[in-house]
Amino acid sequence: MRPTEPQKRWLKQQVHHLKPVVSLGQAGLTEPVLAEIELALDHHELIKVKIAAGDRALRDEFIATIASRTQADLIDRIGNMAAFFRANPRKKNPLALGPTPNPG
Repeated sequence: MRPTEPQKRWLKQQVHHLKPVVSLGQAGLTEPVLAEIELALDHHELIKVKIAAGDRALRDEFIATIASRTQADLIDRIGNMAAFFRANPRKKNPLALGPTPNPG
């Protein structure tokens, strides 16, 4: 399930205070790094990744690869930080996407 635009805005607010759980360095985007991102998404659903390697074009390529290989949604990207979301329905307490609407 892809988040809607209002849900993406809410997720951006939630990810703002998070610290990066995975950092990419000079070695770039390797299979072990992708595996660590997969584990982090399964556990947290909403993560921040620091990409401190290469120029902007290379960082854009890494971000696109992470999103496609992990089937995660890019929520936000500022400089060398990128936030990804992937729902995990098997998680005991899945992340609620936004505030619950008031019943009318």
